[in-house]
Amino acid sequence: MGNLYITPEGVSRLRNLRTRKRIVRTDYEKYLRECCVRHPELEKQKRNLPLVPLEKPYQKGYVRFFVLREDVRQGKQADFFATLLEKINTYQYADNRKFQKKKKRRGKRVYIARKQELYTFSQWEWERVIETGKFSEKERTYFARIECFNHQKDRFETYYEFTEAWRFELRVKPNMITHYRPIDVAIERELAELDKIINNHKNWGIIHSKIYGDNYSWRQYEKRYTPKEKYKRTPLKEIASLKYHTPAIEIGEMLLECKPYVQL
Repeated sequence: MGNLYITPEGVSRLRNLRTRKRIVRTDYEKYLRECCVRHPELEKQKRNLPLVPLEKPYQKGYVRFFVLREDVRQGKQADFFATLLEKINTYQYADNRKFQKKKKRRGKRVYIARKQELYTFSQWEWERVIETGKFSEKERTYFARIECFNHQKDRFETYYEFTEAWRFELRVKPNMITHYRPIDVAIERELAELDKIINNHKNWGIIHSKIYGDNYSWRQYEKRYTPKEKYKRTPLKEIASLKYHTPAIEIGEMLLECKPYVQL
């Protein structure tokens, strides 16, 4: 019967070596996919653990944030701007009230003031805000579109910022720790096992190509759209003068005048 054999369940076909390897590879990819799905679920469970109040709250540095100015707080639109501030407020933490950072200037490290601004939305964040309806029609009128240069990506990007930042002012107060998040040993143990599997460089290649679907680096992208020249100089067979009886000295001068190859 060839590759067929009889089992209690019926007749089955013998699997060759290629089929067995493919099944093993497919099963392992399914296992990695399950690990990638399980990991964010555990992270969500870890974040949603209920906070436990401390018996003795303690202070850990200071926190700085924006509040309404006194004249705006007493105005007619105080509730409107208070609601809007909750969506664009930012927080900074420091060990003291000065909120400074180190910067190297003329070979010395000096302390300068840390800059704090209201939250600005990138292009894709703004589109998502509009889709979810986070801002009302009136609230969106207080935002303006600006173009800023991103030094990390070396290009201009679009942002949306609040136009009337003068309505808010910074305030500093002690950062009091009143609650703590308990540790679930079972969740931490399973997360450690999944991290060991996912962060393996061999498994990460499979995850990056099969699950996330992006296996191209920027070098491959550059080679794909900007192919380099095949030859450094003009091939001899493409030079028409060689087909005729041209002196060697003239041919040498022509080759020297050819455009050299510049590697990208």
